[in-house]
Amino acid sequence: MNVIYIHTHDTGRYIEPYGYNVPTPNLMNLAKEGTLFRQAYSVAPTCSPSRSALLTGLPPHTNGMFGLAHRGFKLHDMNQHIVPFLNKNNIETALCGVQHVAHPEQKAIGYKRIITVNSNTVDGVNYGVDEANALSAAKYIKEKKDKPFFLSFGMINTHRDWPAIDNETNENYVMPPFPLYDNKENRKDFASYISSAKIVDRSVKIVLDALKESGLENDTFVFFTTDHGLAYPNMKCNLYDTGIGVSLIIKYPANMKKGQSVDSLVSHLDIFPTICDLMELNIPDDLNGKSLIPILENRTDEIHGEIFAEVTYHAVYEPMRCIRTKRYKLIKYFDDYDFTLPANVDGSTAKDFMADSGFFRKKHPKLMLFDLYLDPVERVNLVHDESYADVLEGLSEKLEKWMTETKDPLAKGKIEKPLGAVTNKRSCYSPRTEDFE
Repeated sequence: MNVIYIHTHDTGRYIEPYGYNVPTPNLMNLAKEGTLFRQAYSVAPTCSPSRSALLTGLPPHTNGMFGLAHRGFKLHDMNQHIVPFLNKNNIETALCGVQHVAHPEQKAIGYKRIITVNSNTVDGVNYGVDEANALSAAKYIKEKKDKPFFLSFGMINTHRDWPAIDNETNENYVMPPFPLYDNKENRKDFASYISSAKIVDRSVKIVLDALKESGLENDTFVFFTTDHGLAYPNMKCNLYDTGIGVSLIIKYPANMKKGQSVDSLVSHLDIFPTICDLMELNIPDDLNGKSLIPILENRTDEIHGEIFAEVTYHAVYEPMRCIRTKRYKLIKYFDDYDFTLPANVDGSTAKDFMADSGFFRKKHPKLMLFDLYLDPVERVNLVHDESYADVLEGLSEKLEKWMTETKDPLAKGKIEKPLGAVTNKRSCYSPRTEDFE
């Protein structure tokens, strides 16, 4: 069985298969041919930590990726990455496009083939970087192979800065995603996101068309996902569902849930053991996730009672942890600072509007409990509601136990950044401000 891992930056679930008015017909077709996971979650709503969790099967606080790779954070051991594991098991590993786990030398991961293009011009036509890379990935897929392969195809879209609004998208008729205020500036900004998502969709089509043409479609497991939520306040770099909720679409021949969506609670940590299961490889003992194959093959509806997520560093130190069940969410902040840190929010007109309206002057609670069945938008903090006392106690105990079992250093105090890593000062408004601790 071959594996194609297709991934984006900062998309959350804002694509057509999840019901949003974001035209992505090729991803819609993939969903119809595969399975759409409605309750899939990132382990960390910040780029490198999220990807590190998916690709090691370990939480970032266990694998060492406490922050962003390009700011100097690293895995404790690159051999924890799935690529060296697959190499040892005679699987050809290939990378095309973004990876964001090793920086600056992506060869350190160990991919046997790196096929990212150096020019966006292909056969005399100038493409964006993602579509040019997609064409290179397509060429690789159609090459004759003598062993199974694992291909990682990563796109820079939908990461900011988003492209100019395309001719088909009218900014007057889009709705900014919750929880953004509906005004002219936010509509225009989200219209740019839609244009970025369309680039993703065209790139996905190139790769999937190549798979069909290769004759390998019936021998290939394809999954599409993203690292975390959109680059807006209260989304990316937050443990609300708007931050950790991700797209996950899976297609493979033995899938008995073709054309269905499922509400199973799943995590990016489940991807590594799923790939092992598919390729009939022994699942490493230290992995934290579980294979998704029993769900896809209709042997069970659920594999988890709860999932966990975390933030430690993004641009600034802002440690938080959460546990989420089907019904409840507990978020705990561990720092002595009670305000949202501006540098951990990517620049946008929405950020500026909210900043001008006092967003960064409001404190957040150190502990938040939500009943997601009654409050799916996570507005009502139930920490002091006596009727939820047992829920609070139970989730708190499970969160503490998870931190202990996974050797989370945050349980013992502040996590210091590694030597050479770069983080902004709390006073910075933008992550691009070169004022570092």
